[in-house]
Amino acid sequence: MMNKREFIKSTILTTAGIAAVPLAFGSNRNEGLFGNLPFDNVLEEYTLPPLPYEYNALEPHIDATTMKLHHDIHHNAYVTGLNKATAGIKDAMSRNDYGMIKHWERELAFHGAGHFLHSIFWQIMGPKQGTRSTTLESYITKDFVTFENMKAYFSASTNAVEGSGWGILAYEPTADKLVILQAEKHSNQSQWTSIPILVLDVWEHAYYLKYQNKRKDYVDAFFNVINWTEVSKRLDKAKH
Repeated sequence: MMNKREFIKSTILTTAGIAAVPLAFGSNRNEGLFGNLPFDNVLEEYTLPPLPYEYNALEPHIDATTMKLHHDIHHNAYVTGLNKATAGIKDAMSRNDYGMIKHWERELAFHGAGHFLHSIFWQIMGPKQGTRSTTLESYITKDFVTFENMKAYFSASTNAVEGSGWGILAYEPTADKLVILQAEKHSNQSQWTSIPILVLDVWEHAYYLKYQNKRKDYVDAFFNVINWTEVSKRLDKAKH
């Protein structure tokens, strides 16, 4: 039998359109496939993970002002919304009153997906690109023939996201392959079993200060700050 907190965690993952796999949550600090997702076990609340580098570490490709606003304001708002939705569902369960469940499920999906994807986003970028592992290279070759093909496909797909959303390179365990997905408004158009290993935020708050409406330039610049060592580790975790 799940306790309430385990039930809520499971609900958040499945509602957010992200595979609810055991590796999603690791130790008490929940360091697993979704990066560093601190969870305060006393308060039973999610907390904002710190950036793994300085705000200006990705310049000139992503500026320090954007990084500070993006992490400290926008990501933090998703954490706040996720905790509020989690508390709302917990309260509904305690009172056996589900009149607001549709509202809380939508909030859970939106803010939960925003929090999880951003937590991955910070981790798969860095001032050093590292190297792609033999495993990652073999999957890229198998599923896209060449790295340049994968890059072109990922860029075109991400540039074509309607409105706000994300471009995602994910491991799809059913077919044992890499897939490229679009996620509109965080939680739409997801493939439920797919596990993100590389994500790119194309909400305007992620790039507008530097690139204005030139999303393509931002997507091109992103490939200069990808931490391929981290992406490779995420694929290994997803596979095992």
